[in-house]
Amino acid sequence: MGTNLHLFGRLATAIAVLIALATSLIFGQSGTATMRGVVRDTTGALIPGVTINVKQIDSGLTRTVLTSETGNYAVPLLPVGPYEISTNMPGFKQAVRRGINLVVGQEAVIDLTLEVGAVAEQVTVSEEAPLVNTTLASTSGLITEQQVKDLPLNGRSFDNLLILNVSTTNPSSNVNNGAWTAFSVAGKRMETNRYLLNGLDWIGQNGTGQFITPMGVSRQLLGVDAVREFNVLPHSYGAEYGKRAGGQISVVTSSGTNQLHGNVFEYLRNSALDARNFFDQTDSAPPFKRNQFGASLGGPIKKDKAFLFGNYEGYRERWAKSAATAVPDAFARQGMLPCYIATPAACGSNPSQYVTVPNLKPGMLPYLNYFWPTPTQPILDAQGRPTGAAYSFVNPRSRVDENFGMARFDYTVSSKDSFWANYNYDDGKAGRPPADPNFITSDRNRTLGLGVQETHIFSPSFLNTLTYGFAKVYAISQTQPAVPIPANLSFLAGATAGAITVGGAAQTNAPGTVVAPNGNLPYRGRRFTNTWSDDVHFTRGNHSWSAGVWIYKTEEDLLGGAQFTAGTVAYGSLLTMLQDIPSSFGATPKSNPGDFATTEAAWYVQDEWKLKPNLSLRLGLRDEMTTGWNAASGVCSNYIFDRNGVLQTDPLIGPSCLPQNNAKALLQPRVGLAWDPTGTGKWAVRAAFGIHNDLQDNLGHRIQANPPFNMRVTLPTAPGMLTQIPIDRNVPIPPSCHNAPTETGCTIFSPGGVDPNMHTPTVQNWSLTVERGLAQDLLLSLGYVGMQSYHTSLTYDANIPPPQVCANPAGCLSGGVNAARAIVPQGTTYLPPGLRPNPNISNNMGWYYLGTSSYHAMNVSLTKRSRTGLTYKANYTWSKVLDLNSAILNTYASNEPPTVLNPYDLRSQKGLASFNLAHQFNANFSYPLPFGRGQHFAGNAGGLMDKLIAGWQWNGIMNLQSGFPFTPMAGFNISGTGDTNGTPDVPYRNPNFNGPVILG
Repeated sequence: MGTNLHLFGRLATAIAVLIALATSLIFGQSGTATMRGVVRDTTGALIPGVTINVKQIDSGLTRTVLTSETGNYAVPLLPVGPYEISTNMPGFKQAVRRGINLVVGQEAVIDLTLEVGAVAEQVTVSEEAPLVNTTLASTSGLITEQQVKDLPLNGRSFDNLLILNVSTTNPSSNVNNGAWTAFSVAGKRMETNRYLLNGLDWIGQNGTGQFITPMGVSRQLLGVDAVREFNVLPHSYGAEYGKRAGGQISVVTSSGTNQLHGNVFEYLRNSALDARNFFDQTDSAPPFKRNQFGASLGGPIKKDKAFLFGNYEGYRERWAKSAATAVPDAFARQGMLPCYIATPAACGSNPSQYVTVPNLKPGMLPYLNYFWPTPTQPILDAQGRPTGAAYSFVNPRSRVDENFGMARFDYTVSSKDSFWANYNYDDGKAGRPPADPNFITSDRNRTLGLGVQETHIFSPSFLNTLTYGFAKVYAISQTQPAVPIPANLSFLAGATAGAITVGGAAQTNAPGTVVAPNGNLPYRGRRFTNTWSDDVHFTRGNHSWSAGVWIYKTEEDLLGGAQFTAGTVAYGSLLTMLQDIPSSFGATPKSNPGDFATTEAAWYVQDEWKLKPNLSLRLGLRDEMTTGWNAASGVCSNYIFDRNGVLQTDPLIGPSCLPQNNAKALLQPRVGLAWDPTGTGKWAVRAAFGIHNDLQDNLGHRIQANPPFNMRVTLPTAPGMLTQIPIDRNVPIPPSCHNAPTETGCTIFSPGGVDPNMHTPTVQNWSLTVERGLAQDLLLSLGYVGMQSYHTSLTYDANIPPPQVCANPAGCLSGGVNAARAIVPQGTTYLPPGLRPNPNISNNMGWYYLGTSSYHAMNVSLTKRSRTGLTYKANYTWSKVLDLNSAILNTYASNEPPTVLNPYDLRSQKGLASFNLAHQFNANFSYPLPFGRGQHFAGNAGGLMDKLIAGWQWNGIMNLQSGFPFTPMAGFNISGTGDTNGTPDVPYRNPNFNGPVILG
C-alpha cells in the first residue's frame, strides 16, 4: 500500500506540473507527424504573422497556425497521409504547396517563400518534403505504405519487413526452431521490443509469456491491409517513448477517407510445385496448403467529418512437415543394445552384436514403444557401429485456423476537437505435432484491443491529447498424446503422459521436457491491460515543449505455469533407461492458479530548442516507476538469500513477490542534437544519447512455479522411476526438508523464481548519423550506433557448489552434483563431489539480473525516392554484440545454452550474442513496368489491351548476411552442476599442465 501511495503521489505531482506547464510539439506515441518550417520573402527576410493552413487531402481535416516573430511555424499531431499547405498574408501572393505526404514519426520541414503581390494571386508548387532529415525526429526505420502493400511477404506477416532497416536482425531460425518471428533491434534482446498500434501497446498470444508480441496462433502478424505504415525507432528516441528498452515499433492503421475504397483478396500457396527435400520419405513433397483471404473497406459516414474503415483476414494452413527424430531402434524396444554398450567386458570379437541389457527392467519397454514413433534408419557411431538409436523420418500434420479483424472510426468534432477509436480482434486455434508425432500441441488464443484518443486544440500553439486503451489476451496450450498411450504409463495418476529425456540418443517431446519447446505445458493464461495517458504540447518562439503522463495497469491470471507439469524423468543413456536408473526425476503433482498484478507509470518533460536556424537541441527527462510484482491473494512465493549468499530453504510468501522494489524511480535523461552544417538542407548531422529501462511486467509464469502453490518436487532416483509411479496427486506433499540428506519424510523442492533483489534492466544508447542529399530524391546516410546494457536477466542455478582449481599434482576427483566421477589435471577448474550449498533444496533455475551486453555498429544506407520510376532502399550494417547470455529460456536461442553454467564467474560467460550478425545487407525495390497507354512500350494501347498490360510492377527484397554464432551443447551433466545444458570440454586444452597454480 505504501508503494502505491508513493507511486501515485509522484504521479499526482507530475500531473500538477503538466497543468502548470504548457507543453509539446513531439507527437507522443500516437502515430502522428509534424509539419514545421520558416516563411521568408524573396529577399530572405523572415515574415511573422503569416496564416498557415494545413489540409489533409483524404479527410479534409484542416489546421491553422500563425508564424512566430521569427517566421517559424509548427503544426503537430497531424494524422499521416497526403497534405497541402497554403498561406495568407496581406501584401503577398498566396503560396500553395502540394504533394506533401506525411509519414509516422516524421517532422517534415516545409520552408515557404512568399512573393509580393495581391492575396488573390496564387503560386502553386507540387513537391514532396526533402529526404534529408534536418530535425530531431527519426524516420530511418520507416516502412512506407507502398512497401507494406507492394513488397513480397511470405505469409503476409508485415513484421518481416523490419529487417529492411539498419541494425535489425531476424534470429527466428534460432528461436524455438523458427516457431515464431523475433527481432533484435540495435543489439538488444528480442523480448525488449515494444509494438504500438496507433500509440497504444499491442500484445497478442504471447502476452502471457516473456515475449509480449502481437502475433496469433499462426505465428504471423496478420492485417497487412489494415496497416498504412510503421516506423521502427531503434535507439536514442525522445522522452515520450519508454516501457521497453529495445525497438519501438509504431504501427499506424488505415483510416476511412472521403473516397470509398477497399479490396477483396485471396492468396493460396500449396505444394503442387514443391520439390522433395532430403528428409521427405514420400514420392512427392508432403502436402502443404496455406489460404489467406479477406477484405477491407473504408469511406465517409459524413464527408469531411466522420469516417469508418474495417478489415478482415482469415488464415487457414494445413502442413505435413518432414522431420528426422532420434528414437530407440527396434532392438532397443526389445530390451537389447549393442554388446559394446550393454556388456563391453564380454563382447569378444563382435562388439556390435545385440545382447539383452543386464538388469533389464521389462516395465520400461512399453515406454520405448509408445513414446516414440517407429524407427526408420539406424544411427551409427564414428566407427560404423549401431548405437541402439535410429532416425524416424516422419511427416506430422499441423492445422492452423485464425481470424483477424480491425476497425477504425475517425470523427472531426469541430475545428478544435477530433476523435478516433480503434478495435482489433484475433481468434485462432492450432494443432501442431512436435518432431515426435506421437504427441500433439494444441493452442487456442483470443486477443482483443480497444483504443480511443481525443485531441483538443486550445490555441494554435497549445494542444492536448488524451488516450485510453484496453487489451485482453487469453491463451491455452496443451500437449497430449496423439496416439493411444496406456494410462498406467503416466507419471501422475489421472494425468497425460509425461516426458522422458535420454541423453545422447532420443527424447520424447511430451509435456514438461526440459529441452523440448513445450516445457511449460499444460498452460492457461489471461492478461488484462488498461492504459491511460495524457500529452500536452506547447510552442513558443524557438522552443517546442512536450510533457505527459502514462499509466499502465496489468492483471494476469495463470494456471499451470509451473514447468514439468506432467512430470519428467531423465536418463543418461538408453542403457540406463532400460535399467531404470534415472539421473533425475521430478513432477508437479498439483497446479494452482495465480493472480498477479502490477502498475507501471511514467512522466516526462522535453524541450526542443532551435538554437539557430540550422541547429536544434533536444533535452528530455523521463521518470518511470512500477509497483513491483504482486498478488492480492497472497500467492507470491520467491526464494531469497541469507547473509552468506545461500538460498533459504523456505520461500518468502505473501502479496508482494519482490522483497524490495528497486523500480520506484527510474530517471532516464534523453539528449539529441540536429545540425545542418551548410544551412542548405542538403546535409544533416544528428547525435543522440539516452538511458532506457526495460520494465519487468511478465514475471508471473516464473513466480507461479514455486512451492507451496505449484510444487516442483525432486523425487529420489535410487529406487528408479517404475517403483514410484503413479504418483497420487491427492496425497499431501510432505514439507520441505531442513536436515537433508539424513532427514526422512520430507520433500526436496526444485524452486524457480526471480532475483529477489532485482534491478530493472538498463540500457545506454548513443548514436551519430550524417546524411547527404546526393540529388533531390537520392539520400546517402552513414551512422554509428553504440549500446551498453546492465542488469539484464540471466538464467542459472543459484544452488550449485562453488568450483575450485585443482592444486594437487596428481589431479583431483571431479564430480559435482549427479555427474560422472573423473580425475582432472592440476590447474583445472572443477567441481568436487559434494552437496549443494543448501542441500535441502534441489536445483534453482531462477532469473538473476546481473547480465551485461554491448553493441557497436556502422550503418550505411542509400535511399532513392520516385513517384513514377524506380524506388529503392539499400543498407549495410557491420556490427558486433557481446553479452554474458542471450537466452533466458531454452526455446529463445537454440544456438547457445539457455543457462549460465558458472554463476561464480560471470565474466567467463562473455562472448558473441546468439543473435550477433557481423555483416548484413538488405535491399528492396519497386519498379513500375513501362507498359500501357502513355508508357514507353505500347504507349498507344487502349481498351482491353491497356487494362491487361498496364499497372504492373516489379517488386523485390534481398537479404544477405553472415551466420549466427553457434555453441555446441553436451546434452548431459558434463559440468557437474546438475545442468544438462553444459558445453563440451575443449580437447587438448590442458594436456600437460605444469605451471603455477592460481587459486580463486
